[in-house]
Formats: sequence, C-alpha cells, structure tokens
Amino acid sequence: MKKRIIIGLLVFCLASVAAVPATQAFNFGDILKVGGVAILVDRFAGPLNNFINSLTAKHNAGSDYATKVVPIITLGSGGYVGAAQITGPQDLVDKTKAALQVEADFNSQLRVKALIPIDSKNPVNFSRVQGVGVSAMIDVRI
Repeated sequence: MKKRIIIGLLVFCLASVAAVPATQAFNFGDILKVGGVAILVDRFAGPLNNFINSLTAKHNAGSDYATKVVPIITLGSGGYVGAAQITGPQDLVDKTKAALQVEADFNSQLRVKALIPIDSKNPVNFSRVQGVGVSAMIDVRI
C-alpha cells in the first residue's frame, strides 16, 4: 500500500512539473562554471562511463545494455550542470545526446528532479528518447 502511495505521489509530481516555469539568472561566474562543466563532460565521458560500469559490475549490478555518459541540461537555461550515464539498446543510446533536468517542489516538502534522456543538447527543441533510462548521475564540485 505504501509503495502505491509513493508511486502515485511521484507520478503526480512529475506530471505537474511541466506546469512550473523554470527561470534562472546567470552571471559571468556561472557562465565560466557551465563552460568548465561542458569541457569536463566532453573530455571525460568515456572514462567516466567505464568507471561507472566497473563500479556497478563490482557490486553485481552491471548491465548488459549499452551505456554512455551525457551532459545534464537544465530546462530554461541550457547550461550544463553535470552528467548522467544513460543505458538502453545501442541504437537508442547512440541517439541520446543529453539528459534534460526539470525540477519542482512538491507541497514545499519534497524537491523532485526528473532526468529525461533527449536527442538534442538544445533544451527548447528536443524529443524524448523512449527506451533509454538514466542509470547514474555525476555531480561536478565547483
């Protein structure tokens, strides 16, 4: 019963995220941070992917699906805020270019972040890649 309630709340919250506008102001320091994260994600995507695969295999949680590390882009800003490992069939993983992050507060008690695999690094013009999931998040300390 508890699982159904939690799942119901999460589904409701994710469905209501689309109604919440995302705004964010950038200053010069933010632009430098975003640029630095973009360079790190592009430069270390392969080694990060291999590290995550080794880590999950070490804990008997490896995957037979294809994996790739992509940047996380925040809706409304187009800025890179980190990276995510996505997993799924090889053709769909190849199609995925980023993970779109949308955030919202639920009843001022919970913060919800949805990560959606997308086929573009453009947060305004994209399509969701169905059949691909997010298997890991990589945070960058700034």
